[in-house]
Amino acid sequence: MANGGPVEHGYPHLETVRAAVTALYRRLSHNTVQTFSASLAPADVAFCDTDDLHLGAQRVAREIVRHFRLPQARLIVGFREMTHAADVELASGPEYFVELNDRFRTHRRDIGAALAHEVAHVYLHRLDLTFPTTAENEILTDTVTAYLGAGWLLLDAYREDGVSSQKLGYLTPEEFGYVLAKRALLFHEDPSVWFTSPQAHTAYVKGLARARRDEQQPPLTAAGWAGRRRYAHDRRHAPDVPPAGPYDFTADGSGRLQVTFPCPTCHQRIRVPVRGRVRARCGLCRTVLECDT
Repeated sequence: MANGGPVEHGYPHLETVRAAVTALYRRLSHNTVQTFSASLAPADVAFCDTDDLHLGAQRVAREIVRHFRLPQARLIVGFREMTHAADVELASGPEYFVELNDRFRTHRRDIGAALAHEVAHVYLHRLDLTFPTTAENEILTDTVTAYLGAGWLLLDAYREDGVSSQKLGYLTPEEFGYVLAKRALLFHEDPSVWFTSPQAHTAYVKGLARARRDEQQPPLTAAGWAGRRRYAHDRRHAPDVPPAGPYDFTADGSGRLQVTFPCPTCHQRIRVPVRGRVRARCGLCRTVLECDT
């Protein structure tokens, strides 16, 4: 939790974020991801200053547990002084003990954001989906929280001005915006209408622009003129010269050229023959891609 200190910006964890999206699809399948088409509603996690602290926290926790389809999980929420925003004890269940930073006693509107991250930890624990290091696991958790419809709360908790700052989670604001934008493009939603933080809205707009760039890389037909020209140059010199773009050229057993590139939705790499206009379907997320190879 960045509390008054500097907030990191940009996309330093982007490759791990993309790997997290791929891992999520591999573990859940396309059909299960589709069941999360509705984001967590703001009304379900609203927390007024007049609400009882402990009863309100338990209510919000139940709503987030329900959103993640964890009917057998029960969260017991408490508060204490700590460095991080929150912590969860990942036991066998069905009860999970979550501790929130004492700061949330007076910053109640952000309790939902802190609990969303911790419930996602429980969800991933139940799925037995992990990354090799603690840092990568935290990036995975933030990414899954955002991609499955609860992470807009974490971005909305980001506020920064000339004298103070607050950010929850391990992704940068722009990376949160990127993952939320990937989800928005998939499910045709606009999470920006739920933001109460102007800084969150700005970060989402930047992340959306970055996410759209994924859909405009060659050999996709939506690629711009510069990308198409670079691709044509790389294709002429393939496979002897390393390409400049996110694609790779290889020769099959018969010597015919093939190109591999990341799916703009789930980032699994796709291989298609180099033969002009091709329509490909990603085997992982089922996205249909129009390509000019």
